[in-house]
Amino acid sequence: MLRASTFAAIRQASKGFKFQRGLATAADSVTIDLGDKAFEGYNTDVPSSQVTLGRDEALGIYRAMQEVRRLEMAADSSYKHKLIRGFCHLCTGQEAVPVGVERALTGEDAVITAYRCHGFTYMRGAPAAGILAELMGRRSGVSKGKGGSMHMYAPNFYGGNGIVGAQVPLGAGIAFAQKYRGAAACTVALYGDGAANQGQVFEAYNMAKLWDLPVLFVCENNKYGMGTAASRAAANTDYYTRGQYIPGIRVNGMDVLAVRQAIAFGRQRAIAGEGPMVIEMKTYRYGGHSMSDPGTTYRTREEIQHMRSTSDPITGYKHRLLDNGVASEDDLKAIDKQAKKFVDEELAKAKAEPEPQAHELWDDVYVKGAEVPYLRGRVPEETHHY
Repeated sequence: MLRASTFAAIRQASKGFKFQRGLATAADSVTIDLGDKAFEGYNTDVPSSQVTLGRDEALGIYRAMQEVRRLEMAADSSYKHKLIRGFCHLCTGQEAVPVGVERALTGEDAVITAYRCHGFTYMRGAPAAGILAELMGRRSGVSKGKGGSMHMYAPNFYGGNGIVGAQVPLGAGIAFAQKYRGAAACTVALYGDGAANQGQVFEAYNMAKLWDLPVLFVCENNKYGMGTAASRAAANTDYYTRGQYIPGIRVNGMDVLAVRQAIAFGRQRAIAGEGPMVIEMKTYRYGGHSMSDPGTTYRTREEIQHMRSTSDPITGYKHRLLDNGVASEDDLKAIDKQAKKFVDEELAKAKAEPEPQAHELWDDVYVKGAEVPYLRGRVPEETHHY
């Protein structure tokens, strides 16, 4: 079960959190003790519970989580206003994972995930307006309006994949390329608890360990695979142990700093040639599996409210910043307002963009110059000749 640490407990753990002032604001640093329950290890040591980061980065993490949440709120509203059609999977409640993962990586590292991908796409550098435009099927979207919610890409971000579990062996392949080229980089391949029973996941584990590939297999365990509780679908819900011959770590995925620390730990190990790692992020989504799922037929409203009130990643992190003098309430309110204003402006830009024209449907199927003579449509009259 996900550890439901209350905000009072977070404050208690934050007693080891010291704010060290330098001569200038930019030199300020924060040291945080995550406590002894942030990590559990399997055949490995666990990351240090002591996290040090600059004040600017501490506030940047808060801003990033607020922007990801506002982005998902904008998508939610747009879907309900029928500006977005089809599949739409939101990560509201899980913001600590994409933000924490990105904060531990460099631009040379790679990320690949499943279809709950908006937060990762944004953190990898895609513009918010481009993400929202893609959701609406607009030409300026990150996939030119032809990919939608599940197929978004950015520099060294390989999606956004719609086939359950298929991104895991692809992630191993990206890591193989990194090792082959001698790059000092790793790949983070994310999947959900619902995909964790896929055979291809275990095939990827095997190949990754055989070749000691620099890949972190990250299971986002939000307790439900679509509408099925993890305990009803998996004989072993300790997902971080399921690599057997691959070491693993379980992480409090509602704590952005624990996520950051775990990914940094795994990355350092991977680029040093020590091979793959399985990392389980214990997290929780507030909404349904997708926008078509109310999310309350297989769990209670009380459960959802309990998670919101005791384990929200943004509120918990906010309390840490406030209780230790990193920022004032007014400082954080200003960031909240800026995040809302920013996403509202990006949403307005996306709404103003046109849809792709019909002839653009045939673009990007093949690399230019490598096209086949023609592509068939639904009927002979729709055949497209290159």
